[in-house]
Amino acid sequence: MSLRLDLLRHGETERGGGLRGSLDDALTLKGWEQMRAGVAQQGPWDRLISSPLQRCARFAEELGASLGLPVEIERDLRELHFGAWEGQSAEALMETDADDLGRFWSDPYGFTPPDGEPVEQFAGRVLAAVSRLQQRYAGQRVLLISHGGVMKVLLAQARGLPREQLLQIEVAHGALFTLQVAADGGLGEAR
Repeated sequence: MSLRLDLLRHGETERGGGLRGSLDDALTLKGWEQMRAGVAQQGPWDRLISSPLQRCARFAEELGASLGLPVEIERDLRELHFGAWEGQSAEALMETDADDLGRFWSDPYGFTPPDGEPVEQFAGRVLAAVSRLQQRYAGQRVLLISHGGVMKVLLAQARGLPREQLLQIEVAHGALFTLQVAADGGLGEAR
């Protein structure tokens, strides 16, 4: 039996763009609106799963309370840790680390930001977490509130994209995508 997994990216954060990673930024008012709009006329869900970072978890708590649904925090669905690049914009990195940033964008699995989490390790923890969710909640519809990087890993897997195309996947703030997670862990995009 498969799991229907709706993926919602958090909204705009107070610190703005750039590589936010494991920084625990709060949502802006616009960010809250983006997430509310993302789930409007969607569902119904059986449960909500969230990253522990407040830009996801606070919205999950609000939505869970309004829908009367349990919220489960899943630590392994937090964003990629960018190490020394945390909090920096691509523009700033182009001035200080242009060559390394280029290597990361062209082959995220082959280049790790200084002191950062390897994308291979990140993808492994994300896919393992989704596998655990499939085992626990097969047959249910779950809303996963998480991050752009988490969603890119899952969408790349579902679309069968080469690893080099991971960072080319577009995931806007408040975007919602739907996946089917098969009993064997296989991922496919649902409509």
